[in-house]
Amino acid sequence: MKLNDIRDNPGARKERTRVGRGIGSGKGKTGGRGQKGQKSRSGVSIKGFEGGQMPLHMRLPKRGFNNPFGKDHAEVNIGQVQALIDAGKLDAKKVIDQSALQAAGIARGGKHGVRLLGNGELTAKASFQVAGASKGAVAAVEKAGGSVEVLVAKDPAALAAAKKGSAKRAAKERASE
Repeated sequence: MKLNDIRDNPGARKERTRVGRGIGSGKGKTGGRGQKGQKSRSGVSIKGFEGGQMPLHMRLPKRGFNNPFGKDHAEVNIGQVQALIDAGKLDAKKVIDQSALQAAGIARGGKHGVRLLGNGELTAKASFQVAGASKGAVAAVEKAGGSVEVLVAKDPAALAAAKKGSAKRAAKERASE
């Protein structure tokens, strides 16, 4: 076999049907949409519409609660951190933060930062900079001789709301004087 003999298997690549390209194509004139009606027009989106019957997504019961103020933290246990330190993927002498944990491969996601949890044992003296930490995790890190610094979240919406609230308070104080 030569490189110029290599071909796809028959039927591996199928060309797209070009609709509305003349009577001889078999998909000319109406382009397979039929005659008239809403679905024959362009710009129509009726996904999930069941002809006026209550749609399935509205008939099914809803479960649970979606917290609009919930934070998305990457959860990391101190046992995982200790395993990475033992493996040499994390340096306990440097500050362990979100970027270091992501580089080591355990802090996945977490657009609001990393939350340190107290599952496992920590023997190495390490300092952490995280968005949140449980009481057990802080106690375990301090028992091992390390420190945990909880960073204040820099959420743009929260900062804007705080500025707006302080401006309203200042206006009220000026009005009361």
